[in-house]
Amino acid sequence: MSWKAAKWAPCSTIRNSPTPAPSSTRLGFNTRVSFNDGDGPAQGLRDGIDLFKTAEGFGYQSGWVYQRHFDHYLSSPLPFLAAVGQHTSRITLGTAVLPMRYQEPVLLAEAAGTTDLLVGGRLELAVATGANAAFDAVFGAVDGQTRAEAERRQSRFLAGVGGETLHIVDGPGQGAPEGTELKVTPHSPGLLSRIRQGAASVGSARRAAELGIGLIVGTVLHDLAEGETFSTYQARIITEYRTTWRAKHSTEPPRVAVAASILPGTTAELRDAYAAYDHERRTKGMAASRPTGALTPVITADLPAGMRISPVFHGTPDQVTEAVLADPGLTEADDLVLFLPPAFTLPENARLLADLANTVAPALGWSPGA
Repeated sequence: MSWKAAKWAPCSTIRNSPTPAPSSTRLGFNTRVSFNDGDGPAQGLRDGIDLFKTAEGFGYQSGWVYQRHFDHYLSSPLPFLAAVGQHTSRITLGTAVLPMRYQEPVLLAEAAGTTDLLVGGRLELAVATGANAAFDAVFGAVDGQTRAEAERRQSRFLAGVGGETLHIVDGPGQGAPEGTELKVTPHSPGLLSRIRQGAASVGSARRAAELGIGLIVGTVLHDLAEGETFSTYQARIITEYRTTWRAKHSTEPPRVAVAASILPGTTAELRDAYAAYDHERRTKGMAASRPTGALTPVITADLPAGMRISPVFHGTPDQVTEAVLADPGLTEADDLVLFLPPAFTLPENARLLADLANTVAPALGWSPGA
């Protein structure tokens, strides 16, 4: 699929849904809702709300927030998105991503249903099942829990969001008559169709297709073959997802979103700033662009074998457009999600959102609010 090819609109129901109708490219952004030691978290949260309002004004169709615990970033996305929903009316509100390893699935399903109803059915949840064990002791995870436990929690979460019976009361003293079917309340119809898998590998994308949920591909990938580039592997992930979906459901898959650093410099000063960010990201990896006071990530630019970090597309608007159109991973996607550098201020992010919408995005088949 290319940017000029037909795009697929979201399905009315994701699992085993009918073939959707063609639509245009959607544009979104991903922010960590960061804060620095000087201004504090309250200002960071207020700036985050203003960023969503600004993006909606530019015609962006989606906004996504990243969850990061114990640092200078947003740790609890759902109450934040519920607040954003009271200041916006059209833009969809997403998480990219919630790690299921540390989520109580039924409580998360309840919170997600509540949030979706508050924001008028605009919630898009991306969850991940990676086996990162960094915070096992803090969250009380059992020793030895790996991806299998995260996948178990994900399955129970999907059942809860989908309105399935989680338990039938089988005795007295449980707060409900015997025989009562316990289901997540409040239930938000349609939320299940807006759940995505945050995929960093072919295996994760394949599981998303088998579960019948959507897909968003992030900025860090693993399990690459020797010599394989980030972009070619990204394209392979998307292709595997679509192939598996069609074989499993005999329908066309839902839209695929990818996060990417696309920084068109409309002035010489901006081009210099974006080039500096690219250099920092290539030399420091995920330690690049951190707000004042943030922790230094353990993983740097010297990544383990089989892991790659996404490239930064920068230069003049024409140069960036040409590079994006030539990238196999980005051209396979339906929706582009702009990854905003975490240390950028609200004015810097607003300028970047405006420049991307006004220069590169129209060449990719995007129009405001489509």
